Amino acid sequence: MEIFGMDFSCALASLGNGKFPDKDCLLPLISKLLGYCIVAASTTVKVPQILKILKHKSVQGLSVAAFELEVIGFTIALAYCLHKRLPFSAYGELVFLLIQAIILVAIIYYYSQPVGSKTWIRALLYCAVAPTILAGQIDPVLFEALYASQHAIFFFARVPQIWENYTNKSTGELSFLTCFMNFGGSIVRVFTSIQEKAPTSMIMGSMIGIVMNGTILSQILLYWKSHAKKEKKVD
Repeated sequence: MEIFGMDFSCALASLGNGKFPDKDCLLPLISKLLGYCIVAASTTVKVPQILKILKHKSVQGLSVAAFELEVIGFTIALAYCLHKRLPFSAYGELVFLLIQAIILVAIIYYYSQPVGSKTWIRALLYCAVAPTILAGQIDPVLFEALYASQHAIFFFARVPQIWENYTNKSTGELSFLTCFMNFGGSIVRVFTSIQEKAPTSMIMGSMIGIVMNGTILSQILLYWKSHAKKEKKVD
């Protein structure tokens, strides 16, 4: 019995015989289920951040460069997974994350008026190059180099935001829920990538995500506590 690439026959057969499924039967099934859970959760992961900006009509404390680099990283990662023909459960969240990341950058541009000519050039350059990368119409060696570079891109996408938080001693309009979901998703994706026998570079990328998203999450908690203490003193 197979549904969406998930084979339940092994687990059902074991349970039918009154036995608990062994790990070789259970782990791949759990991995697939978790993979689809990540994909489902990814459809709304950036919505809290988008809504928070729209509600306050402000992008205070947000690093534009961080969100722009995130769009580039998601584009490369998605193109690579499509090129490698990996199962959708192993990368599906990238589709929804990329769409939401593009919307988020557009909103940040809108609330960061006036937008300079350099920003428009970067946006137009992305629109010109992204379709070619997503279609996989580039040299295979260059493709591998691009994918290898996306880990550095995601790393440096978080650094400006971490630094911005540190300098301001505040996380501004960052959404706790979005950061928490990014952190949790990175942890789960390490497990599913190992089970799906994904390339080591993909696992390393998720591990970098755990460290960087965990840092931002800890900053949110730290500065919230500091802010709460200051408010108590004022009262």
